[in-house]
Amino acid sequence: MLNEDFIDDEDGDNQDAYDDLIVSIEAQKQGLNLLIAVCDDANFRDEIIAQYEAELQSTCRLYRVTLARQEPSLKAALNQLVQQEEYLRQRNPAVITVTGAEQLYFLRLGNEQSEQEKFFGYLQWTREGLREFPFAIVLWVTNQILVNLIKKAPDFWSWRNGVFRFVSKKTNAIACKELEPIRFVFRDTELASTDTNENNPFFLPIQDLQSLIEKIEQEKGVRDPSLATLYSRLADIYRSRLDRGESQNYQEEQELAIKYWRKAIELQNESGLQIDLATSLNNLAGLYRATGRYSEAEPLYQQALELRKRLLGDNHPAFATSLNNLAGLYKSTGQYNKAELLYQQALELRKHLLADNHPDVAASLNNLALLYDEQGRYDEAEPLYLQSLELGKRLLGENHPSFALILNNLALLYYHQGRYSEAEPLSQQAIELDKHFLGEDNPDVATDLHNLGLIYRAQGRYDQAEPLFLQSLELKERVLQKAHPLLADTIYALGYMYREQGRYNEAEPLCLKALEFDKHLLGDNHPNVAESLNNLAEIYRVTERYSEAKPLYLQALDICQRVWGANHPRTVNVRQNLEKLDIAIQGN
Repeated sequence: MLNEDFIDDEDGDNQDAYDDLIVSIEAQKQGLNLLIAVCDDANFRDEIIAQYEAELQSTCRLYRVTLARQEPSLKAALNQLVQQEEYLRQRNPAVITVTGAEQLYFLRLGNEQSEQEKFFGYLQWTREGLREFPFAIVLWVTNQILVNLIKKAPDFWSWRNGVFRFVSKKTNAIACKELEPIRFVFRDTELASTDTNENNPFFLPIQDLQSLIEKIEQEKGVRDPSLATLYSRLADIYRSRLDRGESQNYQEEQELAIKYWRKAIELQNESGLQIDLATSLNNLAGLYRATGRYSEAEPLYQQALELRKRLLGDNHPAFATSLNNLAGLYKSTGQYNKAELLYQQALELRKHLLADNHPDVAASLNNLALLYDEQGRYDEAEPLYLQSLELGKRLLGENHPSFALILNNLALLYYHQGRYSEAEPLSQQAIELDKHFLGEDNPDVATDLHNLGLIYRAQGRYDQAEPLFLQSLELKERVLQKAHPLLADTIYALGYMYREQGRYNEAEPLCLKALEFDKHLLGDNHPNVAESLNNLAEIYRVTERYSEAKPLYLQALDICQRVWGANHPRTVNVRQNLEKLDIAIQGN
């Protein structure tokens, strides 16, 4: 039985594929039993392999072999293994798992044959030779390889005993349509006559495109203007993979997108491609903001805004996008007055240019509502959220990632207002939608889990809240940078809950870590820093470490008064805590 944690599809197709694979292995224990397993997610594939090896280890011996990239011959790889193993030379029952095909280049990259072409050639002409291996052989390929294997090794294909397809969000393949803007790059390759408009979602491994660009760099030099388009397109593809939950390694692909936008910006600057430059500046700033690198993001957003205003005018959708994005950065850094002004400008401009019924208008309503929510202006936030939700439902439907974002934000508003019975189902719905669209390993899913944990914690449902916070923390630590605002949020929330439960020894190190992250990422005067200071001071107060608590309360109060004002609930809360401390000190 496939572990539930491995199942990545709602309809149970992966469980069916796994069960069929096990049955096919066990059905023929004598003679060659050639099975093809298909999976685009290398980590998921390795988990499946480990699972069936654990299940089969009591009935037969299990081996693994990896294809050699330079000479990717299945027969040669099997032969080498058999020569090393006396058990296999005696033709005893065994299951041999073959990986490595997923690493083979599809493009020739200046060679007579690509690595995949060599692989298919060996498969096509060694059919009879495989009879030397009377074992169950599970050959793992990707969907991209499978499509081409059927075309280029038809004899081998007709001879297989079974094909087992495992569904995953993650993939190493680029769809044809994503390459249409840069089809000129294939002019001197074997793909020159290929129609990139064809409907093939598994057309090209992304590492092939990266290697092709590196080859062009070597041949034409890194200053060739045509590379600017290639760099920006590859960065776009990496970012899209992150947004869709397709990346094999979230952090690595995020850094690659940053790398290629930096390269694009340098060349666009040199070549005077200013409209393209504004787009790349905006996109790079977006990734910096997503990784908590706010000081690097701000000047890029400002440059993009100025360029678009000069080139396109201040009555253009791209200018509205720049206003919206810079506002988002100001909100993230606690500059609420600046953020509100820009969000309102972006909303009005989008309404004017796009009319009221447009997804960008729904996004602007959501963003302004989120700002009001953070400021405690709940009565102003709720109608904007509801407008955004209704508009999103009408334009995009209820089964869409953007709809999940609005649900999640509305749930947070209700949480802040103590309307937990209304918040909980919205938060749960957002989790299910994001898992469906983005997969399990995505920062948005981690945020959703965190938010549902907040709702449970506020109701004292600690047994339900704690596992959600821990899942969110583990996921964030895996997919985000080591120091990231979203990571700090969950560390803080978990520490806060342990404090509420009187688990002070567990709470204190988490609160210290959250405070350290917040100061490092947001500066000393951000509202999050004030909350972390207050939370840590509360631990010190209830554990009678009064001399350590007081300076933290005073710092928190100073920040809250400057950011929120004297009468804001958060300011009042810190002031009340400080008064409790003074009473405790006097009592001693």
